[in-house]
Amino acid sequence: MSENGFVESSRSGPLRVGERIQLTDAKGKLHTITLTAGATWQGHKGHISHDQIIGSSEGSILLSTLGAPYFYQRPLLEDFVLSMPRGATIIYPKDAAMILGVADVKPGIRVLEAGVGSGALSISILRAIGESGFLHSVEIREDFAEISQSNVMNYFKQMPENWKLTTGALQDQQFDADYDRVILDMLSPWDCIETASKALVPGGVLLSYVATTTQLSKVAEAIKESGNFTEPESSETIVRGWHHEGLAVRPQHRMIGHTGFLIFARRMAPGVAVLPRRRRPSKGSYGVVE
Repeated sequence: MSENGFVESSRSGPLRVGERIQLTDAKGKLHTITLTAGATWQGHKGHISHDQIIGSSEGSILLSTLGAPYFYQRPLLEDFVLSMPRGATIIYPKDAAMILGVADVKPGIRVLEAGVGSGALSISILRAIGESGFLHSVEIREDFAEISQSNVMNYFKQMPENWKLTTGALQDQQFDADYDRVILDMLSPWDCIETASKALVPGGVLLSYVATTTQLSKVAEAIKESGNFTEPESSETIVRGWHHEGLAVRPQHRMIGHTGFLIFARRMAPGVAVLPRRRRPSKGSYGVVE
């Protein structure tokens, strides 16, 4: 166990009691179990004793009592997030990965997160900031806060000491300018731009995750009107899988399309005016000469 309360998980080596593993059958159906001495997993294709798995190496195949083969390994973060209990819709791994990259979430920084939902992004942030970082999460709904706390504790095995979870509205909290990143995932993030500007250090990153173009427009205008941030930039991420059988390579018919927009800006130093961005006029900017 590390000093900040994290339970160290095995990167490799024999599987231990208390570890989560993922069973995969021949059709690709997944089952996640926690290894317990003397326990038995029961499926439609037979039973599997946990004792047969404990002490073995992941990436192996085991036969059930009915002879069905199961491949087992430690689950990835994506596997845990997509299968964990949820109250609010989770931020999908593709968006969480972009948030960590775009906002430059790294070890040792202080992050303020508003709109915790089911805790998927909180887990990703805690992994990224490491033991020397700090995450303060604010959730307005008490039921969502309970679900997110349960999921985070289930993932890390206990409450991380560098994580603070507060129930209430972000606007009602008092912050000093000591956060490096502020990440907003809520219905009306434009109401929290002023609070975010007070919480951020100069040069800090404000990032908001929104679902619709209407929300995107409103939060962009709120950031501009505050006068405390650089020109906001926005994007969305679309993931398309591919089939590859020999020389037959083609895109899959199904894809993870639009889930949300990311919009981010940097905090200006107090009293410094925003540098106006110069743009080339579009063709329709001038009147038609007759």
